[in-house]
Amino acid sequence: MNLTEYSRASGCGCKIAPADLQEILQDCGFDHSNPLLLVGSGSNDDAAVYDLGNNRALIFTTDFFMPMVNDPFEFGKIAAANALSDVYAMGGKPFLALAILGWPIEQLPKSVASEVMKGAEFVCKEANVTIGGGHSVNSKEPFFGLAVNGMVEKSNIKKNNILTEGLQLGLTKPLGFGIGTSMLRRGLLDDAEILELQNWMSKLNSHGHALGELHAVKSMTDITGFGILGHLLEMATSFDGSIFLDYNSIPILDSARRGASQFIFPDNTTKNFNFVKEDCTALSGEQMLTLCDPQTSGGLLFSYEKQSKNEIETILGTEGLSWHVIGETRAHSEKKLHVY
Repeated sequence: MNLTEYSRASGCGCKIAPADLQEILQDCGFDHSNPLLLVGSGSNDDAAVYDLGNNRALIFTTDFFMPMVNDPFEFGKIAAANALSDVYAMGGKPFLALAILGWPIEQLPKSVASEVMKGAEFVCKEANVTIGGGHSVNSKEPFFGLAVNGMVEKSNIKKNNILTEGLQLGLTKPLGFGIGTSMLRRGLLDDAEILELQNWMSKLNSHGHALGELHAVKSMTDITGFGILGHLLEMATSFDGSIFLDYNSIPILDSARRGASQFIFPDNTTKNFNFVKEDCTALSGEQMLTLCDPQTSGGLLFSYEKQSKNEIETILGTEGLSWHVIGETRAHSEKKLHVY
């Protein structure tokens, strides 16, 4: 059984494109006047944050999507890791989740849905998160995700849009998951490449909690459906300067480079490019396809003061995690985003 055959899009590639989402949200009338709402949808951040007093805050987020891999257990793992990531990206630690399941009961066996749930439980146990219940619907296409609660000290909250000149940019996972899953759907990945792809997407971003405790880390987000350039543009919303990316320093899956050379990519890649193209310097074909690639459960993207690099290396090295310095913030120069 190929689970991806039952959905028209996969993973974060099925998200509503950023320009369309902006149009939806601009007239929705959300009231953010509550002073206890520390972070709401107005800043395009990863989660909502609510003040509980005594320097404690509640992080609440939800994320769900259609299958991007064929193994239902692996799909559950990836969906859970992706949903938990939003809490880590705010500098917090998740503790409670509710499952969100849509399933075509007449087309797919209930036992397959059970395997998806088992995969989510596996990752949540790894993260010390309890799945307390959830909600399900009989839908035309399968989808799965979590609504997640987390906790964070107010002083450790990491928003996605706090930038100043002279900061470095770090990234904790390679790019290319959207291209990779598109190749998987076409049967163009070998077993080792499928395993590599699944392992990266199901890897927890739990180090975000430790990074949140560092004052030198100024902003943080995770790379998902808008591609790294889309998320960088969100980070630069309130920044008067420019972001410079060293393309050769950005890790990209070898299989994704091969896919890009064959012009294989998810539909949302071009929508992501249209969202950033006016604010970005000219891109090569490969750069457009990889930097606008919608990621599913991508890595953490964070800005930090240069002198804290050794401390960050200690934190991430303790978890056996490699990370990459991929760029920096500078004074404004022609475009908001520069790729060189």
